[in-house]
Amino acid sequence: MISPVAYHELDWVIQSVYEKGEDPFVLVLDRIKDVRNFGAIARTAECFGVHAIVIPSKEAALITSDAIKTSAGALYKIPVCKVSSLNAAVDFLKGCGLKIFSCTEKSDILINKVKTTGPKALIMGSEEDGIDNKLLVKCDYLVKIPLSGSIQSLNVSVACAIMIYEVQRQQNIV
Repeated sequence: MISPVAYHELDWVIQSVYEKGEDPFVLVLDRIKDVRNFGAIARTAECFGVHAIVIPSKEAALITSDAIKTSAGALYKIPVCKVSSLNAAVDFLKGCGLKIFSCTEKSDILINKVKTTGPKALIMGSEEDGIDNKLLVKCDYLVKIPLSGSIQSLNVSVACAIMIYEVQRQQNIV
């Protein structure tokens, strides 16, 4: 099966963002398998100026016509980097000066209480298992979304939208 979009090299994307004089903002998706969630996430990411989406080569949603439709074409606009190891990708991002944030219910720290300015990557986890523990230990900040309802759980695309909005709000972009 051939992807309808061309994948990008993560190192090239980071270098080009820095060359523009901008702080990179990268979204790392750990085992997001639902194509509609993936499409919705890509749409939000493109709307709010995320520079790239990083996905694993295995255990990730395929870029299908449903994903593209749900993304409203955003998957044609935002660079998607498919990597063989998310752990290695996160190490690379840290080496490039990015702070690593993860959204996890395992945290007691609210995203709106943490400074997210500067170069950064945000990790969002799978609908079933969250973020892999091997990735969590690499993070600079484990944060969660402030919730007041009794369910205490959001769809991953909705959670991702809230996190991206808060990060960009702090950058004074929105």
